[in-house]
Amino acid sequence: MAKVIIIGPAYPLRGGGLTTFNHRLSKELTTQGHDCQIYSFSLQYPSFLFPGKTQYSDEPAPEGIIIKSVINSINPFNWIKVGNRLKKEKADIIIVRFWLPLMGPALGTILRRVKKNKHTKIICLADNVIPHEKRIGDKPFTRYFLKSCDAFITMSEKVLADLRLFQKTMPDGRQAKPAYLVPHPLYDNFGAIILRQDARTHLNLPLNEKIILFFGFIRKYKGLDLLFEAMADERIKNAGIKLLVAGEFYEEEKKYREQIDLLGIKDQLMLKTDFIPDSEVKYYLCSADAVVQPYRNATQSGVSPLAYHFEKPMIVTNVGGLPALVPHEKAGLVTEPEPKAIAESILKFYQLGEDYFIPHLRTEKQKYSWENMVNSIFQLANDIKK
Repeated sequence: MAKVIIIGPAYPLRGGGLTTFNHRLSKELTTQGHDCQIYSFSLQYPSFLFPGKTQYSDEPAPEGIIIKSVINSINPFNWIKVGNRLKKEKADIIIVRFWLPLMGPALGTILRRVKKNKHTKIICLADNVIPHEKRIGDKPFTRYFLKSCDAFITMSEKVLADLRLFQKTMPDGRQAKPAYLVPHPLYDNFGAIILRQDARTHLNLPLNEKIILFFGFIRKYKGLDLLFEAMADERIKNAGIKLLVAGEFYEEEKKYREQIDLLGIKDQLMLKTDFIPDSEVKYYLCSADAVVQPYRNATQSGVSPLAYHFEKPMIVTNVGGLPALVPHEKAGLVTEPEPKAIAESILKFYQLGEDYFIPHLRTEKQKYSWENMVNSIFQLANDIKK
């Protein structure tokens, strides 16, 4: 079996979907008999750059996962030290997560040291190539990182297309480095489905209301303000539909509070805007009738695999990789990223009823296995010429 190292956020960091994904991938690799460990960050973001309240989890450490918190994202001497350490490890495969250009210099430098061992195959698992929120230095930092990798996995067509903008093309039209498109696996590590009434009781939510859910970190590109405007639609108000917002603000909270007051929708909202620990995730998903993702732009979404696991229909906007994940009028509804269209889709969901979507959700979710992700990683590694 192979020796595999994952580079990316892990416990005690609280990195949301990234951390959860890395833990679950490590468990799958270990289950299949591989020697796997995670190299995480001793310092991921300087505190002044971190948008949330804390970078660290107060949950128990995950069992059965080897995590080494050694990477300092802003210390070049550390990058060389860690790179030399990983070079000596001589892993067969390194899977490196890339989600933000800011990490490009650190990860790119570490991987250049690793490549000197002439053995390790480096596969980038790219969540984003072009970031949602653009900053100075994005392109050179990204290019520097990508050059250090041997091959790539993306989880949406959008990210694959963005990757190709940075990749050399061979005379026959092939990309110089292999890249696979692999569906985002289900987040199946948050527990089993529980009864809606039990979930609502646990969260102290009304038992008989119509409740839709916005779940995840609150950032501009996720379009929560569009969903607030949709909630102000008189048809939504008259239908008695409530919105549960579960996730921490990763930008200024004040403007959202002001919008709520301006729209007069306070009584329609239930705001749970602290970080949602892993042990509580199932209660939020299971308490909802449907999950709404009103994004302005998107690559793929970790919320969709979560909704699939808990068999919750989704209302998503027609941006990025979301429509491919959520077949229209099967796993959910696809709509345009503007308030009236979102409101109409919410109303249509209740007209069709949750039971309409459940058979489609159960069929569709079979595509998204962790075994498929691991198999794709090893197939891709075989395509790398050393």
